[in-house]
Amino acid sequence: MKFPQFEIFASRRGWLRGTAFAIVTLLLTSVVSAITVGTYNVENYLVTDRMADGAFRKAYPKPEAEKKALRKAIAGFAPDILALQEMGRAPFLEELQRDLKAEGQDYPHAIVLSAADTERHVAFLSKIPFKNVGQHSEVPIKLFGKSDLVKRGVLEVTVATNEGDLTIFVVHLKSRRTERKDDPEGATQRAAEAEAVRDLVLKRFPDPSAVKFIVTGDWNDTRTKRPVKAMQKRGQTEIGEILRAYDSRGDTWTHAFRREDSYSRIDYIMVSAGLKPFVERKGTAQIYDGPGAREASDHRAVYVKLKLEPAK
Repeated sequence: MKFPQFEIFASRRGWLRGTAFAIVTLLLTSVVSAITVGTYNVENYLVTDRMADGAFRKAYPKPEAEKKALRKAIAGFAPDILALQEMGRAPFLEELQRDLKAEGQDYPHAIVLSAADTERHVAFLSKIPFKNVGQHSEVPIKLFGKSDLVKRGVLEVTVATNEGDLTIFVVHLKSRRTERKDDPEGATQRAAEAEAVRDLVLKRFPDPSAVKFIVTGDWNDTRTKRPVKAMQKRGQTEIGEILRAYDSRGDTWTHAFRREDSYSRIDYIMVSAGLKPFVERKGTAQIYDGPGAREASDHRAVYVKLKLEPAK
């Protein structure tokens, strides 16, 4: 005996099940996986003279409380690739790598650059394998008529994505501290370093519109100053665009000068024209201001999400 009402119910149930499956499938296929790239000046992750626990201490490591806060901050925005500045030598990077893994953030791929500055280095931690690594430890500059070098060099890594290679350069330009009376705040040296880095990037990629790259790090100057302008353009050639970046409150500062209680933006993520279409959040970056940010460093991390997936 047939029961029409049951047949109608079964038909409707099947339709609902099929519709639900279609909706779930649509949602899953519409989600775009993203690669998150960050930059972070980790404030002297090394042994140096410093204030710690309210006292001046000579040859003292980064305090454990700051290290713990740093790991909390990194976990807070969980980058896939993290460019680091003011990192110590390889053992310090290995320590951070090990401690992050113990707390659930595994970065199996790591490299630190040895350059003219023997204390403070640029480095990378990555969850994605490196396809290529470029260690530019001797980038020449001319300073007051004499030959010199970009003190912290330029570290370059390339990873493979579903849309082709992505290359990231990390730089840490000359600080504003200087002993030269003829170069107040190190402005001339910083500009010379910026121009040398720019020329290196253009030598690697003469047509920035055709490739995907990022130039990032602590540039130690504000947007309107010569070093930052030099990094973005040479003649009529646009090297890249600095992404606007905001924290959760809409603030834009990345560095706190604690002694003077002043704040400025000196940490940047610059993307090539070929990469710009893949930037999420309407072409902007983010500044991390969550747990750990205040205690970890005098800088705040800047990061960007890219509509790219690691190549399989």
